[in-house]
Amino acid sequence: MRWTRALWVTGAMLLVTACSTGGGEAGPSSPGGPSAPPSVRETTSPAAGGEGSAAEALAALCEFGPPPGSEPVLAEGPTPPTIAEVQAAVEELRGLAFIEPVVADAVTRSELVEGLEESFDYSYPRKLLERRSAAWQTIGVIGDGADIRAELETFASGQVIGYYDTLTGELVFLGSDDPSPYERVTLAHELTHAVDDQHFGLERIDHLVTSCREEAAAAAIALVEGSATWFMTQYALRFLTTEEQLQLATESGGTTADVEPFIESQQIWPYLRGQDFVRALSIRGGVDAIDEAFRDLPVSTEQILHPERYPNDVPTPVDVTDLAGALGPGWRDLDVQEVGEAWLSLALDLRLDASIAGEAAAGWDGGLYRAWTDGREVAVVLSTVWDSPGDAEDFAEALTSWIAGSPDGQAATVLPAEGTAVRALFASDPATLEALRAAA
Repeated sequence: MRWTRALWVTGAMLLVTACSTGGGEAGPSSPGGPSAPPSVRETTSPAAGGEGSAAEALAALCEFGPPPGSEPVLAEGPTPPTIAEVQAAVEELRGLAFIEPVVADAVTRSELVEGLEESFDYSYPRKLLERRSAAWQTIGVIGDGADIRAELETFASGQVIGYYDTLTGELVFLGSDDPSPYERVTLAHELTHAVDDQHFGLERIDHLVTSCREEAAAAAIALVEGSATWFMTQYALRFLTTEEQLQLATESGGTTADVEPFIESQQIWPYLRGQDFVRALSIRGGVDAIDEAFRDLPVSTEQILHPERYPNDVPTPVDVTDLAGALGPGWRDLDVQEVGEAWLSLALDLRLDASIAGEAAAGWDGGLYRAWTDGREVAVVLSTVWDSPGDAEDFAEALTSWIAGSPDGQAATVLPAEGTAVRALFASDPATLEALRAAA
């Protein structure tokens, strides 16, 4: 599956590109590598449950079709010398040798976008995202009428500058066989994906995505993109001249897309926070610590934001019981999503000061929302647990302020904290909110 999360951050000498994964089973994509077999830890939220549980609803609503078929692309002819130089540099920096040759295709932007579109339906299921759009609009993190899939397509068409496909082994980047400094840095990012994939099997992250394990998937993607961004940056600092480094700031890697701020922030987050996480791992134990994280993937965005909590601080499972019957005739499940520290922090940041948003979300210990609809109106329960009663109170206060700061007003309320638990109710209109309050 192709992750279309990419941008060029001007002024920070931070080039960020997208990576792509195929839809295979969990496990290394290249057998026989020197690394120990990686695994996916089975820590879950929502809590396991039977009839009427959020877990049951999530399983029913998580609709991913079969992945697009892809045949491995075999390398033909000699690797262009400049690309071979970048590949050797990545091997040296990453401390891993390529097990198989990598096909690196320099393409135009139209060819790049065409390649992304081939798997967009699989990567971003239309029906699932239509339902999620209605839930996010009701919560207030995107505007009325905003469509998540359309926003992602806009972002991808303007910002993605490369991708790596784990099914085919193909690496695609904007550039030429004699790449400029900017293109070489892009290439270093994608080659890091390739070598990480060959040793640790990035396809297994698809299992997290296609089973809608949002928190674990977001954390794993942050590790993958953080690794590529960290070693890409090391490449630029070590193998580019000062003049070439300065040249990076003047080159553009795509247009600035007009995208919903919450969605844009989510696309950027894995690169920025993922790089911070990998930097912390590097300080902790060099490339060996980074390799260990690929073997034992982080399971929450909390671990990414607070590296000292990796790997031992795992989320507390949360459940939201079915309220469809209590809401009235015709109500049914609309969406269930795990909600982690990063999701909450980015949401709060839409209306609150960034430092307040970050602090209010920092005590997160688990969360999800469950949404229902009768075909016209929408009702959402957001349920969270926190490290301490004080953390719960801080979040409840911040979320209350956030709701009060809605520019157009919204039908929402935060229920009084109960120990370390905080629930919030969101609805598409005041009458539905009152019905939800009575049901909850």
